Amino acid sequence: MAEEELLTDEELDAQYRSLIDSFIDQANQQSQSSSIENVSMALLHAASRFNAYVVSSHAENLADYEKELDRARAFFMSKYDEMLSENLEDYKKVYQQDMKYIHLMK
Repeated sequence: MAEEELLTDEELDAQYRSLIDSFIDQANQQSQSSSIENVSMALLHAASRFNAYVVSSHAENLADYEKELDRARAFFMSKYDEMLSENLEDYKKVYQQDMKYIHLMK
């Protein structure tokens, strides 16, 4: 049985949020020696590479893999659009709080 099947929804959510935080921490560390734009593009590339691996891991053969490509692209692009929109909306708060955190955006 996979580890995920043994976890409650609350535990899965906590694990998910912890993973997000660890990736953000890594990105913040990398941005000390690389531009935030370069770090951002590297994260996107890494996510796309890992997502391709995830899709391929669910296919038993090339025909199955190719059959799922359009659906996988639509899924991941939809999720990214949803997440980006949510996070861009959240960042509006930065500007609504008298630029309290402007030093973090440089």
